[in-house]
Amino acid sequence: MSADFYYTIEVIINGLMTGVLYSLVALGFVLIYKASGVFNYAQGVMALFAALTLVGIQRGQVPFAPLINAIFGSNVQNFGWEVPTVLAIILSMGVMVLFAYLVERFILHHLVGQDPTILFMATIGLSYFMEGFGDLMWGSDIKKLDVGLPQGGNTWIESHTEGWADGFYGFYIDNLDIWAAGIAIVLVIALMIFSQYTKTGRALRAVADDNQAAMSVGISLRFIWVVVWSLAGFVALVAGTMWGAKSGVQFSLSLIALKALPVLMLGGFTSIPGAIVGGMIIGVGEKLFEYEIGPLIGGATENWFAYVLALLFLVFRPQGLFGEKIIERV
Repeated sequence: MSADFYYTIEVIINGLMTGVLYSLVALGFVLIYKASGVFNYAQGVMALFAALTLVGIQRGQVPFAPLINAIFGSNVQNFGWEVPTVLAIILSMGVMVLFAYLVERFILHHLVGQDPTILFMATIGLSYFMEGFGDLMWGSDIKKLDVGLPQGGNTWIESHTEGWADGFYGFYIDNLDIWAAGIAIVLVIALMIFSQYTKTGRALRAVADDNQAAMSVGISLRFIWVVVWSLAGFVALVAGTMWGAKSGVQFSLSLIALKALPVLMLGGFTSIPGAIVGGMIIGVGEKLFEYEIGPLIGGATENWFAYVLALLFLVFRPQGLFGEKIIERV
């Protein structure tokens, strides 16, 4: 085999790893859409807010320190302690559960039975509110997130694949991407078990099919929405942690939601496995297209390849690979 062949394999592997990171964001969209039929525009900002909260708790940062300093002319920054990573993750999850309760209490509770477009517009407003609130609470500076996961190329893989062909120096695969892939697999399996084999999971699917019918048999719509938004918050925390550890916690992190859209269009808005498969297709496709075709047409194809692929799916299979085909009688 030639070196070019192995470099192509390396591109595919790294594409799969990147696709898993896309899938982590897409999972949050799928969870909320399955339970309410609402596309949660705020999911990307939830990942940003969760990552900001995790960093702030880890550092022992005083919440709203920029606002306090601006009002009182003080210079408070930190409490003077650092919180262990595991405890910081648990506390951050608690914040996301509280956020889920507040969203249900002050937004969703007042919009029960409304057109999905109205709920979608509410999530747009929520996303801008959360972005500004996160800026106010934790500051807008770029933050480094360290949760103890190894980063950089995996030296074992690189050393054991070096020399497979003349001019080939081994597969470069980032340790963080390997961990992200493993975490995503565990997360998907756990969510599928929860959805299929627990009472709450079955209630969630009942609410997704028909809100009013589910309420008529005693299922609490408010409780289900809190659970779903809490799960989406947990997924956002995992995605924000992985992306934040990879590229730093900054406000551009919320834009990863845009790359999750093609993932959803490929995998389907109602399928948890579809989110994973769609992410891998997007990840491999954009990396491979950039490697093989990009140099011929000027490069930078990763910025638009996913959206072109999603457009083709919308034309020929709008429900995605795993989505349910909806037939409406008129």
